[in-house]
Amino acid sequence: MTIQVADLSLNPPVFLAPLAGITDLPFRNLVQSFGAGLVVSEMVASQEMVQAKPGVREKAELGYGIEATSVQIAGREAHWMAEAARQIEANGARLIDINMGCPAKKVTSASGAGAAGSALMKDLDHALTLIEAVVGAVDLPVTLKTRLGWDDNLLNAPELARRAQEAGVRMITIHGRTRCQFYKGRADWDAIANVSAAVDIPVIANGDITSSTQAADAMAKSCAQGVMVGRGAQGRPWILAQMAHDLFGTPAPEVPRGKAFSDMVAGHYEAMLMFYGKELGLRVARKHLGWYMDVAGTEPGLRRVLLTSKAPAEVLTRLPEALAGETEVAA
Repeated sequence: MTIQVADLSLNPPVFLAPLAGITDLPFRNLVQSFGAGLVVSEMVASQEMVQAKPGVREKAELGYGIEATSVQIAGREAHWMAEAARQIEANGARLIDINMGCPAKKVTSASGAGAAGSALMKDLDHALTLIEAVVGAVDLPVTLKTRLGWDDNLLNAPELARRAQEAGVRMITIHGRTRCQFYKGRADWDAIANVSAAVDIPVIANGDITSSTQAADAMAKSCAQGVMVGRGAQGRPWILAQMAHDLFGTPAPEVPRGKAFSDMVAGHYEAMLMFYGKELGLRVARKHLGWYMDVAGTEPGLRRVLLTSKAPAEVLTRLPEALAGETEVAA
């Protein structure tokens, strides 16, 4: 099954969600090596990117020859959103995604980033000015990621989706929670169906999708054309390809086990150190190593050694021992 977004064919319709501090270039490259229809960058603050704040542009780094990559931007002012979109287009992105779903207080609070992210669902007129500014600034297809609404009393995702489509948005992803739920409870895939019924553009279901069974259930309940996977990919970069195989009959990924698993993790570890430099790379790598060791069932003492080590050579030497357990494949 292929999703057509302007002149882009996204296949399979199993996408990697933007995750702050996680979906950087090394991780996106790894997920794409197994197979994914689209990968999305970490959320990039539009004004900070244009003003070249240290560490921000790295979040939008595309790498060389990466095709199915979207860069997600957030903000509250049309000028900065448009300028950031122009920069991202010039850097070679294929899609630009607008974030109107982040629930973090530092993003939604007026005293933080300027009431951006999911706070924009409380002011759809202003939200549309941002969408129109981005669509008008670039020739790239523009997509939108949002939630069901601000809270249970403001479930306005269908209206936002309809107006976004009229403004030129080509695809919309819905996380099946309200902002006030944050990540508590369960994602309501049934409620996403109201968005699917409101628009003619592709709708992607997101939230609590960690297995092929859940992906199939989410698509059936939401009437969506595809799924977006976030936390389910942590420690299991092959899971999107596995879901695509189970749902759409694409080639099955070769799930790494034993030496292949430790070699994959070692490659990811070294890529992070190269991308960030040793000091920052060691900090970023710890969370990924932790997830990989969760999958392998690493012994607690050895886990502690690897997560606290400041010596890359030690980590690389002991990875085969730490990751010798059986890797998991979601059903």
